[in-house]
Amino acid sequence: QLHLVESGGGLVQPGGSLRLSCAASGLAFDGYSIGWFRQAPGKGREAVAYISPDGGSTNYTDSVKGRFTISRDNAKNTVYLQMNSLNTEDTAVYHCAATTSGGPWYWDWEYDYWGQGTQVTVSS
Repeated sequence: QLHLVESGGGLVQPGGSLRLSCAASGLAFDGYSIGWFRQAPGKGREAVAYISPDGGSTNYTDSVKGRFTISRDNAKNTVYLQMNSLNTEDTAVYHCAATTSGGPWYWDWEYDYWGQGTQVTVSS
């Protein structure tokens, strides 16, 4: 069992920044790829970013490329999502999830473990 806990969400003005953290405990964290997903009110879940177990491979959905950066520190069992130039369309609950699957990173059904989520609200 892998337990994931997100933190770092909050209220930020358009153009601002936040850094989300996903802290893991339990199984060998460095054996898992980690994805960040978000869900806005009334919308489906959207894959945002992905990082491979060793951090050597990352992926982003087009709408966040150049603004968001995913990274990980396996010594601290933590994955980060640095979010810059935030806009109102980034408002959502953000979840991190873990997988050992080799399927496409944006397939949420491939992820075995999920955190409870952290709210990000971008508003003036």
